[in-house]
Parts: sequence; structure tokens; C-alpha cells
Amino acid sequence: MSTSAKWVLGIIAGLIALGSIFFLLIVLTLFPDRDYDESTSTSGEKVAIVDLKEPILSSEEVVRQFKKYRDNRSVRAIVFRVESPGGGVAASQEIYEEVKKTRESGKPVVVSMGAVAASGGYYVSCGASTIVANPGTLTGSIGVIFQYLHAEELLDKIGIDAATYKTGKLKDAGSPFRPPSQTDKQFFDQLLADVYDQFVEVVVKERNLKRSHVLKYADGRVFTGRQAVEWGFVDTLGTFEDAITLAGELGGIEGKPRVVKEYKRRSFWESMMGETAANLAGIRDELFRQPIVQYKLTAPY
Repeated sequence: MSTSAKWVLGIIAGLIALGSIFFLLIVLTLFPDRDYDESTSTSGEKVAIVDLKEPILSSEEVVRQFKKYRDNRSVRAIVFRVESPGGGVAASQEIYEEVKKTRESGKPVVVSMGAVAASGGYYVSCGASTIVANPGTLTGSIGVIFQYLHAEELLDKIGIDAATYKTGKLKDAGSPFRPPSQTDKQFFDQLLADVYDQFVEVVVKERNLKRSHVLKYADGRVFTGRQAVEWGFVDTLGTFEDAITLAGELGGIEGKPRVVKEYKRRSFWESMMGETAANLAGIRDELFRQPIVQYKLTAPY
């Protein structure tokens, strides 16, 4: 077989592989797995578990579960297990508001922080009755981030030009096809300052801290659960089981509380492809669902 034929076959194989991945990403996007069961057959008073174990791209599922358990009279308290580096600003705010609404309805909410509950993960926790962290939990990262790529030099090298027609000087602010202007930078500074201030205001109000104290630590840094307790950002140290026990006590349940929790059924694609489907779903989220302005920890902790 000639060298040129081998090159052609290699290109065709590569295109087929890329096409297959793209097809699977489309399928995962069009047919998300939203099928749930509930892991309880017990009666009586219970503590419900709501999980947030991923970057915050959407508030829909967490809000749905809080509404469901808030209206369930047999559920006396909720443990909100947060294992997230944060994510979208609006989605984080919607979850926080639902947690706060549940607490204010008279149903206690205890946050149990996992390995990482930072930035938006900390924001959503602020609406709870009590925040419990492990000593080594990474939390905090109070701040906002906005990132985008500059591709103009790459496009110049490969001979591609992009034309933009607009009605205002800021209409294409953040475009990857041109470098940011000084006006763009001033605009984004003002935008991020307002979103940042919203985060700080929530922490000041919910944690009953002075603004000057919060600003001292609200520079994007992460801190451990032990530091968070010392500085007033978390209420107490403890495990997930400790959080369940505390929730039972706050809910007036005597003895060891029964627990109710939703679990997600394995989808057809997950059953067929196992870990590969989960990895492709992660790629889909990175490519198509990432919000632009984020309360998110980006450091590789």
C-alpha cells in the first residue's frame, strides 16, 4: 500500500472517530438521564438528603428536590451534601434562594461539605440553617471569574478572517476574534465588581459578619474547614453522618433518624458504555453548558 493511500485511510479513520464522538455528544445532549427512584420504604419522620456533587451548570434538579421535600410533611429536615467547585452565577443564586426559602419555612437545612465546597459551592451553602465541614474541606474562594480565549493570532496564521457588524461598541465585548480594548476592560471590571458585591452581601448577611471581615478573606482564596470555622464562614466541624444526626435533632426527631434520598437510575448509554458515557457527558458540559460569568474555583486542588 502506498504512503498516500495510508494517509487517506488515516484521515478517514480520524474523521469517523471524530464523527462518532460528536454523534454521542449530541445524543447525550438531546436525551439526558432524568429518571429517578427514591431509596426508602420506611414510614415516619425522616431526614432527606439532597446531593450537589458536580459543577453548578443548572439549578433545576436541586431546586426540584428542595421543593419536593419542603412540601413533604414526613420530612422534618434536609441535609444538603455539597461537593462542588461552584459554577454559574445565576444557577448558584437560584439554589441559594431555594435553600433559604426552605430554612425560612421552618424546615431545617444542614449543609454537609465534602472535599470541595468552594465559590458557588459555598454560596449555595450560605442559605442553610447550619453549615458542617470536614477539617480538610476546601471552601471559600469568594469571588467571580470571567474567562475567554483569544483566537485572532491563530486565525491569522491559518488565513481565516472574521467579520463583525454591530450596533454598539460593547456589543461584541469578549469576542475571541479581536483583542480586548480598554473600554472592554472597564466594562468587565464594572460587571464583575457588581456580581462580586452580590456574593459578599450574601456572606455578610447570612453569616452575620462585618463586611470588612468578609472582604479580608474574599479575595478568591480557599481555606480549610477548620480555618472556615475559626473565621466564622462555617458553623462546626463534622462528618456527613454528624450532619444527619444534627438535622434529626433540629427537626425534632427522636433517636436515629430515617433517611430518604433520590438516586439516579443508570441510563441506557451509561449501561452500554459505562465510564466512557460519563466522560463524554463531562466533555459535553465543558463545551456547551459552561456559563460565562462564574462563581467557580478554577485552581487544580
